[in-house]
Amino acid sequence: MFDQKKLDRINFLAKKNKEEGLTKQELAEREVLRKEYLENFRAHFRSRLENVKVVHTQEEYDELVKKDKN
Repeated sequence: MFDQKKLDRINFLAKKNKEEGLTKQELAEREVLRKEYLENFRAHFRSRLENVKVVHTQEEYDELVKKDKN
């Protein structure tokens, strides 16, 4: 799980980078945190997609759209 503390650190480093630049150590830290954040985001997004269920088939959907237009 990606915690708020790490997200705050990413945001701090992004702001500092815009204002004054980052040291090599900070650039490396930012890269590690970004990769971890993206891995967590993708895993969460993937799990959400895997839990999506189709309620209507395409044919049923097309019929509903036709009815709404008439």
